[in-house]
Amino acid sequence: MPTSVHFKSMRDALKDPEILPTDFAKFEQPYQHHICHLALSEFQKSAGRNPKPYKAEDNATFVNLCKEVNEKHSLGLEVNAQLCEEFANGCSGQLVGVQAFIGGTAAQEVMKACSGKFMPTKQWLYFDCVEVIPPGLKEADCESTDSRYDGQVLCLGKEMNAKIADQKWFVVGAGAIGCELLKNFAMMGVGHNKGMLTVTDMDTIERSNLNRQFLFRSWDVTKMKSDTACNAVKEMNPISTSHHIRTESVLKQKRFILTVSLLTCMV
Repeated sequence: MPTSVHFKSMRDALKDPEILPTDFAKFEQPYQHHICHLALSEFQKSAGRNPKPYKAEDNATFVNLCKEVNEKHSLGLEVNAQLCEEFANGCSGQLVGVQAFIGGTAAQEVMKACSGKFMPTKQWLYFDCVEVIPPGLKEADCESTDSRYDGQVLCLGKEMNAKIADQKWFVVGAGAIGCELLKNFAMMGVGHNKGMLTVTDMDTIERSNLNRQFLFRSWDVTKMKSDTACNAVKEMNPISTSHHIRTESVLKQKRFILTVSLLTCMV
């Protein structure tokens, strides 16, 4: 039976946010993020840029702005200065996993609107994964390196980015979830330096796979999934070191498993 969904105006929603929680272990944080996004808008207006990661002066200015917007919009919240500083440090960065989450969520809302099925998100949704940020980062750790991974360096630092580049990751399965994982790994630069991204899948591509396994196209039907998936992610990131290995070869090469840092099974 059709249901009418009513939303607050932007003016009212800013002052009295209705937030859909994404992590019940961080119940307070979405409301703090609401303040932070309002403060970020004010910071951008005054400085013409985002706060620089781990710059003490920018952090102090940002925390003060958080307190000001909290009062301006009568939110009545106790501003968490530490969380606001974490937001300021990471707001210029880009993490592939977070981008994938945002893209997937936005696409889902579009499908809801087009189909008229399922309840839309009501009304604000904030997501963070601050726990992945290494402790003890300093301003120098997050400086630009003039590479495609600068957005990641801004969040994780140069040392962690180098560790990602040296990983030797073995992915078993290049189906729907495997395609998503391989895309993320390639865009993150997993194994592109001294490491390697190895994929195996004994299956071939069928036409029924194309609606959910986005690395494959109609002209790839009957080809090996692992081989085709590796070629697809190399087009996304030419310096990716991804390659495929046949499943029967893995079973014969016992030493190969000993060289792997991490194994992910997507079968």
